[in-house]
Amino acid sequence: MIRIPFHELKKEFERVLLKLSFSAATAEICADIFASNSRDGVYSHGLNRFPVFVKLVQKNLVLPDAVPLLIEKFGTIERWDGNAGPGMSNAKHCMDRAIELARTNGIGCVALRNTNHWMRGGTYGWQAAEAGCIGICFTNATVSMPAWGGKEPVLGNNPLVIAIPRENGHVVLDMAMSQFSYGKMQEYELKNEMLPFPGGYDEQGNLSKDPAAIRKTRLGLPIGFWKGSGLALVLDLLAVALSGGNSTAKISTRSDESNVSQCFICIYQPDLHASLIEEVLTYTRNSTPVNPGIQVAYPGEHTLKTRLENENLGIPVVEKIWEQIKAM
Repeated sequence: MIRIPFHELKKEFERVLLKLSFSAATAEICADIFASNSRDGVYSHGLNRFPVFVKLVQKNLVLPDAVPLLIEKFGTIERWDGNAGPGMSNAKHCMDRAIELARTNGIGCVALRNTNHWMRGGTYGWQAAEAGCIGICFTNATVSMPAWGGKEPVLGNNPLVIAIPRENGHVVLDMAMSQFSYGKMQEYELKNEMLPFPGGYDEQGNLSKDPAAIRKTRLGLPIGFWKGSGLALVLDLLAVALSGGNSTAKISTRSDESNVSQCFICIYQPDLHASLIEEVLTYTRNSTPVNPGIQVAYPGEHTLKTRLENENLGIPVVEKIWEQIKAM
């Protein structure tokens, strides 16, 4: 593992994207998101994911020059078509629209169809929080979990993001519907490590801590068992109902994930009762920790610490993947 400065990582991503016929503006947005994901410690959706993204562009599943198009508007709800463009720039655009609608009306909802993987969903939660808005967003995805009581992968690992703005560090919940996201399992696999808790099922149908075995079966363990299964299903239903786009079932007919459906919701209120938010967080963080000396943290707290560390020391990268990108 080596460390690379943020600006160098972003510059290298940008160079490759420009070679792939991205516009300067879109290349800058996508490169910044990839680099920021690694900077914030989400390596699975930063540098580690970049070669996969490049392959999707080369397969014409992600169209570099495509831009989102407004299809329909109803009150504070808008429906957009991503035209198979880059998922990151499409998502940023739609969250910007949700923020603008919320700033004007108090709430805004933007649904997006025919888009691609947005990488770290939390990116758009942070985006909303930085604009002073509560942000809620979710996406569907290709199958990677069983429905509760079933043996086959039929549910997407449909991430849910909820962000609450706060002066001393935004609260940003970014969670997959499986116990471990597939990106996180890839991180453990690259390090030849087992998961700390069972994360899915192996080929014999047994719960396993082996990330390679779980990634092979695509049978991740739903969070909360039947509860996570149900939540994954309704997020798919909501994404499809609001966007008119592809469901997990339709997306999964292809060998590569593409043309997914997403939703971005923002709520703006001038007074979010900061003192009450602090009361809740203080009460929670001051609970007795299981491991003495390790304080209970709120969602997003460790992200801020990792961001500061990586800005000061450089971003940890897998040297093999870094050299692969430099050779592109």
